[in-house]
Amino acid sequence: MTRIKAADEAAIAEAAALIRAGELVAFPTETVYGLGANAFDSNAVAQIFTAKGRPPTDPLIVHIASQDTLSSVVDFVSPQAERLIDAFWPGPLTLILPRGSQIPPNVSAGLSTVAVRMPANPIALALISAAGVPIAAPSANRFAHTSPTSAQHVYNDLAGRLPLILDGGSTRIGLESSIVDLTSERPRLLRPGGTSPEAIARIVPDLEIITRYADSSNEALPAPGMLLKHYSPRAELRLFDGESEAVRVALRQTAYELMSQDQQVGLLVAEEDRAALLDIAAPLVVLGSLNELEAVARHLFAGLRDLDSLGVNVILARAYPPTGIGLAIRDRLLRAAEGRLIQV
Repeated sequence: MTRIKAADEAAIAEAAALIRAGELVAFPTETVYGLGANAFDSNAVAQIFTAKGRPPTDPLIVHIASQDTLSSVVDFVSPQAERLIDAFWPGPLTLILPRGSQIPPNVSAGLSTVAVRMPANPIALALISAAGVPIAAPSANRFAHTSPTSAQHVYNDLAGRLPLILDGGSTRIGLESSIVDLTSERPRLLRPGGTSPEAIARIVPDLEIITRYADSSNEALPAPGMLLKHYSPRAELRLFDGESEAVRVALRQTAYELMSQDQQVGLLVAEEDRAALLDIAAPLVVLGSLNELEAVARHLFAGLRDLDSLGVNVILARAYPPTGIGLAIRDRLLRAAEGRLIQV
């Protein structure tokens, strides 16, 4: 049986005891909810992959509550890493560094590196501190499904697969952390996320932004969230990109065409699109303004889940500009659409 408990002091203490006992616990971070296990315990870590249906080639992120713990997770911290840590931790930035000997290989898909971050959420930090061990945690959802931004999302995906979900309300950022690999010749942004590439580049100016996607999970991936199909709703997602007016015309035309074929259509759009689409007899989810992309990011995964819950089988969505957190929004939508982008 899976229980949801408000994340008060007693619930956090119970969750910490479960982590120490080798069990799984879901908990909120500032990005999305995580499915956590003792990062030092290979058997506990293996349960994460089983619960999610996640391939062992897709590595996990180790979460810490203090920089004092970092030496037990990684083998070496470079000056570049120290500058990024000073600038962005605690916060939505994950660093890939040489894996320390205490971290079992299955955390990192057998690679000699490890992904690590310090979350900026008081519940997450209290849980890690109370557990007394770093916590390995991917997003608390079925593998490749839309990430969870509430305790109910976790329950809907994983009920019966873990004993406890700590409820900390809706997550503040709503998209996963940015991931920077510091084990190559130059720093590489492997996944855009809650820390903008522009902000990262101010600390490491030679940052390389990687836009390649992996289409197979047969080989070890350098970081989580790199598969082409990821963050996906149950419905087919069609993603439209171009000048805003042209996108609205394409959304209208495609919606009417699909509805004439008896398809159940949902629309996932920006506030500026609302007036042009409001008369379409289909569910309409507005994520936020094009001028407030942080709100769009915060509502993205919940919006996809809301449309799924209404039983639509095709979601029509607009793309967002690839700047700031817009790059992360665009990345999640593109992966949810399995890489298919319709230019209009």
